[in-house]
Amino acid sequence: MLAATQVFRSRTLSVFDFRCSAGPADEPFVERHSGFTVSYVRRGTFGYRTEGRSYELVAGSLLVGRAGDEFVCSHDHVEGGDECLSFHFTEEAVETIGGRSGIWRSGGVPPLPELMVLGELAQAASEGRSDVAVDEVGLLFAGRMVERVSGRTREPEAARARDRRRAVEAALFLDECAHEPIDLETTAREAGLSTFHFLRLFSGVLGVTPHQYLVRSRLKRAARLLAEADRSITDIALDVGFGDLSNFVRTFHRAAGVSPRGFRQAARGDRKILQDRIAR
Repeated sequence: MLAATQVFRSRTLSVFDFRCSAGPADEPFVERHSGFTVSYVRRGTFGYRTEGRSYELVAGSLLVGRAGDEFVCSHDHVEGGDECLSFHFTEEAVETIGGRSGIWRSGGVPPLPELMVLGELAQAASEGRSDVAVDEVGLLFAGRMVERVSGRTREPEAARARDRRRAVEAALFLDECAHEPIDLETTAREAGLSTFHFLRLFSGVLGVTPHQYLVRSRLKRAARLLAEADRSITDIALDVGFGDLSNFVRTFHRAAGVSPRGFRQAARGDRKILQDRIAR
């Protein structure tokens, strides 16, 4: 009745796509949270009971789970099941994000605008429809959840000179290594920070997430090669750091408004392609 697809995994975070087909006729049973989780309900509705408390979760709600807590899910109201995008954090990550004592407890969080927006962004990232990485959104999502549950919003602090230098040095590192497989944890470790604090610092100083900067660095190099070199588009995609051609074509088109092939033709004198784009 429950289908789970892992869409991301790192040392401190795993992301799963859960699809449950249970309905009113199915008998609920006791389960146990194996880790610290925040799940975004993107479709459907279900009941959630834990530690003597009951919640009715609908699209846009959050299910928060604490390692070791028992819970029961029920589907008393409608047929069709539900779908969730679920972020599973290690204890190390939870302590970095905050809320380890008393705040990160099993329960439901009602649909809240800022969390729903981040949930939909996370869904887009998991499907490759955004240049923000799914682990980046997961960390921001969990951080915002902790702020709302605790009632303590973190005021942005002015970055010190040392922190600004760290962010710039990280950007230079991403530029230099953009053609290689590189992730948030690797870059954070290079900067000497936890992934959560590095993500907040980099985004606060430079205005984009590390993955956004990495993708744009790859696109910049790809555009130059498309305009100047006669190599195949597939070779260029792989050379600049994209893992496959379809991802490169989709990402390039989303950024430039034209396909890599169309960009190459425009760069070599086919003005009609750019004129058609401008006229839209």
